Amino acid sequence: MITLIAAAAENNALGKNNEMIWHLPDDFKRFKQLTSGHDIILGRKTYESLDGPLPNRKHIIITRQENYAEQVDAECCIVVDSMEEAIAKTNPNEENFVIGGGEIYKLALPLADKIELTRVHGTFEADAYFPEIDMENWNLAKEVYHATDERHKVDFTYQTFERK
Repeated sequence: MITLIAAAAENNALGKNNEMIWHLPDDFKRFKQLTSGHDIILGRKTYESLDGPLPNRKHIIITRQENYAEQVDAECCIVVDSMEEAIAKTNPNEENFVIGGGEIYKLALPLADKIELTRVHGTFEADAYFPEIDMENWNLAKEVYHATDERHKVDFTYQTFERK
């Protein structure tokens, strides 16, 4: 199973200058809870935006950059050059997560079974965007609203979409 997991604003903004636009601690906690122990597919720029490999996850990094495999930890990272190759490297009996960025989500969306989206309420300037979700192909299966509070400067809603 392929699941896209992202936090995107109402205008589908994901990030700017390879950084997140907002800080949502509860969303980070949910991301860790859902993806720990699973394979994650991500682009090179997203990988480089992390503070190193995420613990307890196999990273499948998509890049066209030659010899990139020499620059990453081979114990937890596999480097491929296409979405199809990335999916082929995942465990087909498990839920596998696509974690970004914008171009990687666009490649993965037609192949995905599920979307775990944190819809951040507001519009933001960005240079990376989540693809438009065509509701002809998806059902909104669950949603949970989270209001602003002392740790979250913007409100958001967790949304789970399942392919029709």
